[in-house]
Amino acid sequence: MTNNPLPKPRRSTPPPPSSPVSNNYTGEMGEPKPYELISFPKERPPKKAPAGHHKYLGDRLHGTLFLTLKVQTTLHVSTGVVVMGSDIGSRVPLIKTMVQNIDQKLSIQGSSLKGCIRSAYEAITNSTLGVITNKKEYNDKYPEERLPSTQHKERLCPASQVFGASGNNWGWQGLIEFSDANCENTGFATGFMPNLWSPRLSQKAYFDARGKVAGRKFYYHTIRAIDKGQNQGITVQQAAKEYTFTTQIQFKNLTAAELGTLLIVLGQDPKYAIALKVGGGKPIGMGTMTVEVTAAKVLQNKGDLRDRYSSYKPPGSDSMTGTELQQFMQKNIQAAHSSLVQATQLQKLAEVLKYPTDREPPTGMY
Repeated sequence: MTNNPLPKPRRSTPPPPSSPVSNNYTGEMGEPKPYELISFPKERPPKKAPAGHHKYLGDRLHGTLFLTLKVQTTLHVSTGVVVMGSDIGSRVPLIKTMVQNIDQKLSIQGSSLKGCIRSAYEAITNSTLGVITNKKEYNDKYPEERLPSTQHKERLCPASQVFGASGNNWGWQGLIEFSDANCENTGFATGFMPNLWSPRLSQKAYFDARGKVAGRKFYYHTIRAIDKGQNQGITVQQAAKEYTFTTQIQFKNLTAAELGTLLIVLGQDPKYAIALKVGGGKPIGMGTMTVEVTAAKVLQNKGDLRDRYSSYKPPGSDSMTGTELQQFMQKNIQAAHSSLVQATQLQKLAEVLKYPTDREPPTGMY
């Protein structure tokens, strides 16, 4: 999922004038828009120096979250490569591929998960945009206070402190690392994704009264994804509904509020049933994934750090699961609500990303 409210055009040739075009911005064919813009907070983003990588801080949290991701609507994260179907065991002539491991199981790049999760983290904290369009005609359309930090690595917004940032001759790696998510299922499904028309960037729905970008764009989850069939779609390699992936997120030097905000985005707050929106085909309902945090290994204080690194013998079992894990997560989620999360933006985002849902995917042209 991208947080860029001005997406790059996916198809430059306009549809024939006689064709009924579904306008994503105004719903001209009577269908609800498949997305919403999550408004920016009114206050300017607070900025400060990041925690750094020079040492483990005794008053911060360090560890690993173990995740299981479950596909709820068909998923395609493209490699950008089209191959002959016979090369990967498919009967179709040509197919757009996903990443596969050496054992030929599907994989989701950690960078794709990071971008998806970061965009939601930015939206519910008072943060700048992580990415903006590179089209020069829109350079003046972004609120100045929401532009990515490029001048000073010692002045970063809440999301950049956690996920990283880069600027003029400097870069900040961030405090969390995403591993690739590996599929537990063998094989893959074949789907047919319809052509997706470029959004009409001139529409007023993207802009506020000042003519500035009004917020971050997120697509709704739907009960299923559109598949136009072999004669009307682009053939894609995909993960089918109910496929599961496993992955890890490693973190260091996070505050309780920062970790809690990450857990909210991962759908672990019982008040906000958020699911992730991953990969391509978001306007037509693709890419819905729910998250289960199955275990966590966490160093929570100076004593944990001392015990972990002052002995050659590792602890027998330092993983939290079950009730202990749930209590730990809810404690940090409460800290996030108290000091970091923007309540208005979270409420709006949760309405868009809630799952399960009874929302139908759009049926018009794309």
